[in-house]
Amino acid sequence: MNWYAKPFHELTTRELYDLLQLRQEVFVVEQTCPYLDADGKDFYAWHLFAYNGAKQMVACARVFLPELLSREVRIGRVVSSPRVRGQGIGRELMHQALAFCAHHAPQITVVLSAQTYLREFYASFGFIEVGEEYLEDDIPHIDMERPA
Repeated sequence: MNWYAKPFHELTTRELYDLLQLRQEVFVVEQTCPYLDADGKDFYAWHLFAYNGAKQMVACARVFLPELLSREVRIGRVVSSPRVRGQGIGRELMHQALAFCAHHAPQITVVLSAQTYLREFYASFGFIEVGEEYLEDDIPHIDMERPA
């Protein structure tokens, strides 16, 4: 497994295509949730992703480092390919994302919006629920944070 972390402007066209394809495969097709994935935020994110030996992207996430007005790091679009589910790739993706956050923004709270069925998964990384459940694109979510 080869892991990468790149800002948007350093992505190759192939990497960008693979990121968008994987996110659409899971979030739009598998979860039957038509939504605008190209939300204009990718330009400002770091993109973490992994390719397997067959040169297929098998996991990706995006990370937003703190801005002048924000004291939080945000992880989003966390996804692993259906082809590798059950192999620990999602867990490794979160380890990679949290290590990236710790390196680039130490002592900063990390936040994410979790699909509610994944709350225990994120809790296993030290995330706690904040606020109430809500619908995002007709899918139940809960905000979670991992204190610094």
